[in-house]
Amino acid sequence: MALQLVVGDKNYSSWSLRAALAVDLSDAACVQIPVSLYRPDSRARLLGYSPTGKVPVLLTEDGPVWDSLAIAEYLAERFPEACLWPRERYARALARSVCAEMHSGFQALRSHLPMDMARDQALPELPDAVQADIDRVCAIWADCRGRFGPIGDYLFGQPSIADAFYAPVASRLRSYRVALPAVAASYVETVYQWPAFQRWRQSALQEVQK
Repeated sequence: MALQLVVGDKNYSSWSLRAALAVDLSDAACVQIPVSLYRPDSRARLLGYSPTGKVPVLLTEDGPVWDSLAIAEYLAERFPEACLWPRERYARALARSVCAEMHSGFQALRSHLPMDMARDQALPELPDAVQADIDRVCAIWADCRGRFGPIGDYLFGQPSIADAFYAPVASRLRSYRVALPAVAASYVETVYQWPAFQRWRQSALQEVQK
């Protein structure tokens, strides 16, 4: 059977976006199942797909795989020829490190700048904790681009799971009109030119207009 990816509202669900970009990188045949997260029956519907009642969840012939990082690892193992992680050993370890940091950290950024692709307005003021998260993100991007910039415009040269994990952050930084250093601003533009990201964003904007 074709894989199925259960996703939430595309304008708001950053974790769904991460999983969808990883699926696109794998080039796997996959059908998306959208479930709105803000309806009275949302949790009941999601529990029909995932034991956590959350998105994203990848439905496979063997059973569900939930959590975006687990989904990305499953796809990397199942489709090794797609090279979802960088080929070189240290680059691969570094990519996993920055993804793990994204997965578990940046709580202030998440809380104060929730993903909203339809938004185009700065906050009156950025709390210090948010600015600290932004500074750390920019440092990660600068380090990766400094190491791997000669082989392409993405964090590790070519698109990888790391880009899937930081694409929602790029979206937040643009939606909230955050001033960025040149390297970070250039990377945000790279994400916005990524065809897979563009397709998701277009669907998200159409979703909001309905």
